[in-house]
Amino acid sequence: MISKYYKQNKLFYWSAFALAGPVVISQLGHTMVQTADTIIVGKFAGTIPLAAVSLVHSVFIIVMVIGLGVSYGLTPLIAQENGKGRKDNCGKLLSNSLWLNILSAIVLFCIVNFGSMYAMEHLDQDPRVVETAKPYLLVLMLSIVPLMVFNTFKQFAEGLGFTKQAMSITIWGNILNIVLAIVFVKGMFGLKPMGIVGVGYATLIDRVLMMIAMSAYVLRSKHFKVYIQHFKIFHFDTPQVKRIFKIGAPVALQYVFEVGAFASASLIAGKIGAVEQASHQVAITLASMTYMMASGIAAAATIKTGNSFGKHNIFRVQKFATVSYHLVLLFMIACALIFAIFNQYLPLMISDDQQVIVLSAQLLLIAGLFQLFDGTQVVGLGVLRGLGDVNIPTLITFIAYWIIGIPSAYLFGIYFDLGVQGVWYGLTLGLLTSSVLLFVRYKHVLRLMKKRF
Repeated sequence: MISKYYKQNKLFYWSAFALAGPVVISQLGHTMVQTADTIIVGKFAGTIPLAAVSLVHSVFIIVMVIGLGVSYGLTPLIAQENGKGRKDNCGKLLSNSLWLNILSAIVLFCIVNFGSMYAMEHLDQDPRVVETAKPYLLVLMLSIVPLMVFNTFKQFAEGLGFTKQAMSITIWGNILNIVLAIVFVKGMFGLKPMGIVGVGYATLIDRVLMMIAMSAYVLRSKHFKVYIQHFKIFHFDTPQVKRIFKIGAPVALQYVFEVGAFASASLIAGKIGAVEQASHQVAITLASMTYMMASGIAAAATIKTGNSFGKHNIFRVQKFATVSYHLVLLFMIACALIFAIFNQYLPLMISDDQQVIVLSAQLLLIAGLFQLFDGTQVVGLGVLRGLGDVNIPTLITFIAYWIIGIPSAYLFGIYFDLGVQGVWYGLTLGLLTSSVLLFVRYKHVLRLMKKRF
């Protein structure tokens, strides 16, 4: 029966997979920067700097996903306009998305520079960790503007189905980031050892070069000439900006609610102890890699369902949604098995502290379970974005993470004294809630669409 179903639908599977593959690698690139930084610091700097990385990333990841969410508003609009044959609108959307993203980056930098620095001192964290974290956060925040410009052109290209170029740029950018980070942290080739700040400078340089490469590709490639005829750098159209922001802002909030929950979990782990916080960072770094790959499948689902929605083809909308759910389940089950089998060995990639390794291995067993829910909920969000449904899913993510997930994490971890494992039990419950509610929402929207079209 499974074989017969696959034969009938293999074109949908391979079409989605071909689009998702490069997006998966490109999405993974955002996390790989933080992963590489974590590994280098954990190996060459020690436990306190590793805990500082956890603290900084718990702040910066919120900033990054707000930016990514705002820029992501462009992708479904491009997919829908292309599906409707309105190619001239694509260039106008790109112009206004660029302005929106640059302004967003400046605002985010100011918020972190004048707010988060103060906040870190009042979150009941180890003072040594806070002092180590401050200069690293400042340098890392400087990279938010080039990251947002890069993502503007990346989302534009992906909305039109061109995903391999961003993947290639991301791969080379990550290689450069790793090389520079090692050189700066260790002080090679005559340079003075920079410690944790070195990985910040490596990330900044990497993102500036990626921005230049991605924007040059889109503006000079023959593939986009027909789409960017109306692209003007200094073109600002308020209705177009509002249209992008109307989708991007809820998507940003969705990311904030989820990633903010994980960042809060890091702070809860920090209240338990530095070793627990470092262990949380090791496990969440590994789990984030699989999540970003799942979000690549979700991004492909957005593009495919958005394009089909623009053509009013409900049959293809349903097929691509179903295929995306199947692909992410298969992928996450495979990752869960890897986490379960190699849980004792994977932490060795990041830390040499035996206490951190033992505790991280226990967390990876829990991570193997919640990955299933994490994958299905992010695909649910991706499908609904493609259909232009972002407000109710935003409410769902808020309820799942901040009404259920984080209170449960604090209750299990602190009140019931289950330690950092209890924190992860709470996160798992939040992901389960989000996954179920988003699937129910998708089915409801699909029924409404069938009546409408």
